[in-house]
Amino acid sequence: MVEGIEQFNDIRPYEPEEMKQAFNDLLNDRQFSLIMKGFAPWLPKFMRNGLLQLAFIGVKSPLDFQIRFMKPVVKYIIRKHTDGCTLDERMLPRDKQLRYTFVSNHRDIVLDSAFLDLLLIKNGYPTTVEIGIGDNLLIYPWIKRLVRMNKAFTVRRGLTPHEMMESSLLMSRYIHFAVTHKKENIWIAQREGRAKDSDDRTQESVLKMLAMGGEGSDFVEKLRDLNIVPLTISYEFDPCDYLKAQEFQQKRDNPAFKKSKQDDLDNMKTGIFGYKGRVRYHCGTPVNQWLDQLKGLPKNELFTALAQRMDREIHLGYTFYPCNYLAADELSGTTEYADYYTDADRQRFEAYLKGQLAKVKLLEKDEPFLREKMLTMYANPVRNWKNAQS
Repeated sequence: MVEGIEQFNDIRPYEPEEMKQAFNDLLNDRQFSLIMKGFAPWLPKFMRNGLLQLAFIGVKSPLDFQIRFMKPVVKYIIRKHTDGCTLDERMLPRDKQLRYTFVSNHRDIVLDSAFLDLLLIKNGYPTTVEIGIGDNLLIYPWIKRLVRMNKAFTVRRGLTPHEMMESSLLMSRYIHFAVTHKKENIWIAQREGRAKDSDDRTQESVLKMLAMGGEGSDFVEKLRDLNIVPLTISYEFDPCDYLKAQEFQQKRDNPAFKKSKQDDLDNMKTGIFGYKGRVRYHCGTPVNQWLDQLKGLPKNELFTALAQRMDREIHLGYTFYPCNYLAADELSGTTEYADYYTDADRQRFEAYLKGQLAKVKLLEKDEPFLREKMLTMYANPVRNWKNAQS
């Protein structure tokens, strides 16, 4: 194991030396066995486990596990449920041995980092990313084992203010340790949870958390150690758009409404297996290229300025599709972006919206409200890009 890793045992992914035991524990988990049975009900358990153990031969690390088991799954999802997934890495240095902390807008609970992993390997980078995943999603022991094998560290949710401070410090120290000692990349969302209206904004608290760890007392130098890259994820279609719109109405009608754990799992399933159209990842200018401009600012001003610059980089990195322009024009009542879509595009988007709205399961469905919320999700990236230009 990497020296010093034991201080992060409560939250870290598995180390190479732990992978075999973790895999055996996974195979012996009753709930995991039931899920595997669903894929091959005609095979006895000992044969299913035998085949998995055979496939595990040669897997020495979480990266090996991702390439052996997860890469084929993610490639299948891209082939089956998207119209292509690409990475624009032109702003990154040519030295592919560098490690980065990707701070990204958030579109999908599972796939944001999984697609990035595949794209990094495809584009010649030597490793993937470690990711933070909320413990609210780790509702079964097998899920926790599986994500730890898949280079995930745990983000604790639902804490008291004091517990949150301690948890944030531990997570920040781990992220610094992973980048500087383990030589890993990190992916982390720019905010807690997804921006359900696609108005992507970086939470200053996320940046402050990143600056808690590291050496020294200068926040700029602490952040420099992480080699932060603003990352923009653009989906042509968000398969969870109707679920987000449905949640907006549920919270409007009942301010005390909260999603259940089953709701979270349903969102994960819909996000993975729903149609996404074209998907684009864009790396913005690495923060270290302009971070010195913020030196000398008081703490709060520094993080405000950093968040605003991060937002500008992320907003300028959007890739737009006809649905984004159509939504922006419909909500504004103009034809400002009419050059970017055709009548056929309009008909396709209209049919898409109708189909998604039909999936909403509410007794008193407010279709005009739901439609407006869905349009807003597709229009906000265009609005933010326009503001970032000026």
